Amino acid sequence: MTTTPQILVVANETLAGDELVAAVKRRAEKRTVRVIVVAPVTKPRAGYVVYRDSRRAAAGRRLDRTVSGLRKAGIPAHGAVFDDDPLAAVKDLLASEDIDEIVVSTHPNAKSGWLRKNLLDEIRKAAGDRPVEHIVSDASIQSGANVLVVANETVLGEPLLERIRARAKEGSASFLIVAPQSDPVRSQHPEAEQRLRAALSELRAEGIDIHGQIAHPDPFTATMQAIRDERTDEIIVSTFPGARSGWLRRDLVGRLRAESGLPVEHVIVDPAVEVPA
Repeated sequence: MTTTPQILVVANETLAGDELVAAVKRRAEKRTVRVIVVAPVTKPRAGYVVYRDSRRAAAGRRLDRTVSGLRKAGIPAHGAVFDDDPLAAVKDLLASEDIDEIVVSTHPNAKSGWLRKNLLDEIRKAAGDRPVEHIVSDASIQSGANVLVVANETVLGEPLLERIRARAKEGSASFLIVAPQSDPVRSQHPEAEQRLRAALSELRAEGIDIHGQIAHPDPFTATMQAIRDERTDEIIVSTFPGARSGWLRRDLVGRLRAESGLPVEHVIVDPAVEVPA
């Protein structure tokens, strides 16, 4: 083992949380420590991310702020963004570094995808006799809300774009658009991806923090998977009106309200006048 104890910090959205930084500083007050920070960027379990580099860059910015803050406090620290699931990242570092202790930071239980996947228990198993501390940080208070937008053919509809713009003005928020695959048999979905890229480009040009991914073909499954994988505070579902919407015929909005426990807003886009060709 190294002479100076090494602490492995595992976090992503909660990296900038005051609770996490305070926990590391408490340890540094008792003894000299080195800190390795890992920020995993989890891939969706179905579909693929559009503009994945933007999500990685966002994680990198949080990582840089945390490492810089620790260094300013006199704590030697470095870190990296991992394009992998958190458990795999932890196992890799346990195999390659002399780690004495692990600190895992998550959102509160109701918002944490990591806790819903029992990540903490799995990390404790991988850690063996190394102590593992769990820090809870409600990053939404400090960094704003995470809003999940579910849309496919209506993603370029002006009512949806205007609602996203309005929500961004209401308070700090980051948006993730989930576009369920139109055809579950095909591996590529150029039309859905083209619409999604166009919506993302337009909103990003206005300074809105927004990302997107092509997801599971069933919109309910796609939404619940996204909630499981990412902290989600609100949901916006965009559909065609009434009988024109297969999603409404399957009561998507009602099912999400019942199952997610989150606020679900419904935005209707009229295809006759609202969606560009």
